[in-house]
Amino acid sequence: MIKLHPQLEKDSIALGEFSLCALLLINDSNYPWFILLPNRENVKEIHQLASKDQQQLMVESMVFSRCLELVFHPDKLNIAALGNVVPQLHIHHIARFIDDASWPTPVWGAAPAIPYTNEQINTIKNQLVNYFSSQPEQLFRPL
Repeated sequence: MIKLHPQLEKDSIALGEFSLCALLLINDSNYPWFILLPNRENVKEIHQLASKDQQQLMVESMVFSRCLELVFHPDKLNIAALGNVVPQLHIHHIARFIDDASWPTPVWGAAPAIPYTNEQINTIKNQLVNYFSSQPEQLFRPL
């Protein structure tokens, strides 16, 4: 995995990797909030990736989005690449629920972060591993 921006390093937990992207979990149990981080240096925008990497990013984002729907059953998925605070290209994938801490507003700064316990982190890892192990292609490698 490439070197993380200091803010991502502070706020996230590495869970595994796809062929292009690392998968991070934002350490805030208010929401199932994940980051896909392309393993490419000095990239701020999707269009700066090589065409093949752009396509692979979309594949991994769609595959992971389907996983979130089937594992967490959210009311809505929020997927975004903002980069105003962290310029390193990263794609947020947030499972949202009508009863979550900030519904229907954006999650950024809406509620104080509640760190995950080790047990909660292990549960999420196991859910992801179980989901991806049932898929025909092994796209995800847990850490």
